[in-house]
Amino acid sequence: MSKSTKDAPPPLPEPLRVPVADSHTHLDMQDDSVTEALAKAASVGVTTVVQVGCDVNGSRWAAETAAAHEAVHATVALHPNEAPRIVLGDPGGSRSHLGAREPGGDAALDAALAEIDALAALPHVRGVGETGLDHFRTGPEGMAAQQRSFRAHIEIAKRHGKALVIHDREAHDDVLRILREEGAPDTVVFHCYSGDAEMAKVCAEAGYFMSFAGNVTFKNAQPLRDALAVAPPELVLVETDAPFLTPAPYRGRPNAPYLIPVTLRAMAEVKGMTEDALASAVAANTARAFGH
Repeated sequence: MSKSTKDAPPPLPEPLRVPVADSHTHLDMQDDSVTEALAKAASVGVTTVVQVGCDVNGSRWAAETAAAHEAVHATVALHPNEAPRIVLGDPGGSRSHLGAREPGGDAALDAALAEIDALAALPHVRGVGETGLDHFRTGPEGMAAQQRSFRAHIEIAKRHGKALVIHDREAHDDVLRILREEGAPDTVVFHCYSGDAEMAKVCAEAGYFMSFAGNVTFKNAQPLRDALAVAPPELVLVETDAPFLTPAPYRGRPNAPYLIPVTLRAMAEVKGMTEDALASAVAANTARAFGH
């Protein structure tokens, strides 16, 4: 593949016959304008997107964008890697709009959480997330801040009656433990589900939604496909996490909501379901999870 092809956006896929939602995307990190991204997505049957906040500024932007566009719903949160950045001044690991900063301590984290709390009260904000734990990018020195932030987000989601959207990277046991300790909200979504089939059974028993992204199509992702195979259809969502995790055969090129059909078709094959049946289930599930 030439460099120009590698950097080029993938082509539009064949449209879905049953419209679905992209349950997790980052429009603020993509090259297209919001209007362009939504038009491309709608042209292939992706008629709704959930715009996810990762820090205070990004969460404000998500809320404003959802207020301005009927096809956009917002979630607001401090990404798991954002909490240590705030407390410790750690510049690494977050998808934040912000660069390095001075340590702010617990007071700064409390102030940021108060802003997320206020945004979570807005009617067009349908979820609190992405929050959770990330043991891949955050070292031991940041774990306390990360866990404190996660627990606070759980409380915010419960108090406002919003879905809790979880980022879980190499932290499965601790995420599930904290959900048990705090008491999970009525609606929990494991964004970019990364557990195995055994964890999928645990999530299913608890009634947690599992959202699968383009990495379910990767050659080395058999454990993810095994998890998808056992996940009940009524608890499965689909997402892009765009601009990240572009599905095969376009891995490495820019991802966007219009590529949802590529991932959904691969998922239908794993589930042994028709494309239309899975799309119908996913559409209903997303509406149930985010109340739209």
